[in-house]
Amino acid sequence: MSTAPRAVLAQLPRAPGVYRFRDARGRALYIGRATDLRSRVGSYWSDLRDRRHLRRMVPQITGIEAVVCASVHESTWLERNLLERSRPRWNRAVGGAEVPVCIALTRVNGVPRLTVVHWPVAGPAAEVTFGPYLGGAKTRLAVSALDRVLPLRYTDDRLAGCQRDLARVRGIDLADREVLLTTILAVLHRQNPQIDAVRDQLADLRDRAAGRLAFELAARIQQEIEAIDWVVAEQRMTAPAGDDAEIHGWADGLLVSFRVRGGRVCGWEQRRCARADAQPYLDRTPAAWAEFAARSAELGGRLAQPGSMP
Repeated sequence: MSTAPRAVLAQLPRAPGVYRFRDARGRALYIGRATDLRSRVGSYWSDLRDRRHLRRMVPQITGIEAVVCASVHESTWLERNLLERSRPRWNRAVGGAEVPVCIALTRVNGVPRLTVVHWPVAGPAAEVTFGPYLGGAKTRLAVSALDRVLPLRYTDDRLAGCQRDLARVRGIDLADREVLLTTILAVLHRQNPQIDAVRDQLADLRDRAAGRLAFELAARIQQEIEAIDWVVAEQRMTAPAGDDAEIHGWADGLLVSFRVRGGRVCGWEQRRCARADAQPYLDRTPAAWAEFAARSAELGGRLAQPGSMP
């Protein structure tokens, strides 16, 4: 196995993102995602463990490229989008196993309900949808978390039997419906005060369960907390509906370009060029993407410095 490219690894941040390996002919060998770019990329030169099939790829790597993402969720979407358009030789699958879903707000007999539906959304239109998110299981856990601390189902004026008794024990009735719904919508709209309040309530329930030695329940609530973090994480790589766009950033003689189609960032290219040649591309970059493009180009320029690979 080849020597670890320490100069490149030192430039990689400890942040979520997507990385790409290239060979001496400039061909893409592999695209992957990481929670910690430096740790994940460095692992290819240490212990591949369950990725033994990649051992023959590592000596062929002569270039490392990377993009920093705002969250692990965002990096998961970017990896998926890129692999759906072009899959390098050493990638076994098009993307992760996560299923794209949305959270839909519907009303049954006037009572609001949250349900997880496949994306793109088909069938009768919901009152509002949130997402898309990658991972049906995680998204359902997030809905379960919201129901645990903001139980809209108990605001139904037609409850019977044990459901009515549970609503009474929880101190919830029809009058609480709009307050609960407003808080849920604020969480799904990524408003931090409401997110923090829900997370704190869940953490309290988890700790109380653990204190009663109800460790399975405590573990379930912990999973729900992590699921809430997943669905509220910043994610711009896939929008529910969006225009086409070209995103460009330049630094240290390197032009980094991203292609957006239908709201999905699905292309990523890099090439050497002078600032004057890059300027027309930079001028076309939407202002909302300018910071992301500049940051990506700065990292790309550092990773592409001569002598950074063995």
